[in-house]
Amino acid sequence: MKRDFLRLWDFTSEEIISLIKRAIDLKKGVDASSCPLIGKSIGLLFEKPSTRTRVSFEVGIYQLGAQPLYMRPDEIQLGRGETIADTARVLSRYLNGIVIRTFEHTRLEEFASAATIPVINGLSDSHHPCQALADMMTIYEKKGRIEGIRVSYIGDGNNVANSLVEACGRLGFTLTIATPEGYEPDADVLDTARSGSGEIILLRDPKEAAAMADVIYTDVWVSMGEEQEAEKKKKRFEKYQLNSSLLACSKPDAIVMHCLPAHRGEEITDEVLDGPNSVVFDQAENRLHAQKALLEMLIK
Repeated sequence: MKRDFLRLWDFTSEEIISLIKRAIDLKKGVDASSCPLIGKSIGLLFEKPSTRTRVSFEVGIYQLGAQPLYMRPDEIQLGRGETIADTARVLSRYLNGIVIRTFEHTRLEEFASAATIPVINGLSDSHHPCQALADMMTIYEKKGRIEGIRVSYIGDGNNVANSLVEACGRLGFTLTIATPEGYEPDADVLDTARSGSGEIILLRDPKEAAAMADVIYTDVWVSMGEEQEAEKKKKRFEKYQLNSSLLACSKPDAIVMHCLPAHRGEEITDEVLDGPNSVVFDQAENRLHAQKALLEMLIK
């Protein structure tokens, strides 16, 4: 039976930990000459631009022995009015799996319900599970564990925050989120994750959230598709910048994370992003290894 990866909550804690450990092995070069997906073809259907997601998936698919096939909506009949379901049914006849980067999460769910091949969420407006998987790998790699770690997320309760919330519920760490009123992660995501093993704390004060953090994480304040709200959001979030003063509130060995791209001088300053506590570019690299482990698991 095919499995999809539309949100982190789709996988159990045991499955996530297994993927993280496999990703670390792949990063170390274990089975480096193995091509478990040789002869397979995996589609990349992107309705949003991308650097890390596209390149890491294309390279990872190639390294596993499969063929990546990149598609934009304007290059296929989906851009000319073919239904999502019909596109899913046709592509299922050609491909062994597909990664989709889109806007509304419901489009992803509609595609997955009609497809007979595994569907991976490369990003939607509601969730970014591949990023969270790489984030958890990075924390495990840098801190030696995930359970019991204190992660503080400073900024907009966006798709990245939603996936971190679900990671918290599955993996048993403490997630403190500091965000202005009205910008919290989705209520249904919070409710679901609170049934899990972690602790989720919502605060307004970023300094309080940063206090004693093992990991301090931020993301852009204005996501793709929100450009019309840019000035309003920047004003609301101006006190939530991850700078050296805020970092000083956390533990001396706290690691700094950002999913990139970064708007330097807005949500994070140069001295923090490029400083000794930053693991941001290791985190970006880990997208490749975590997604290779995911592809191995899903594509048969």
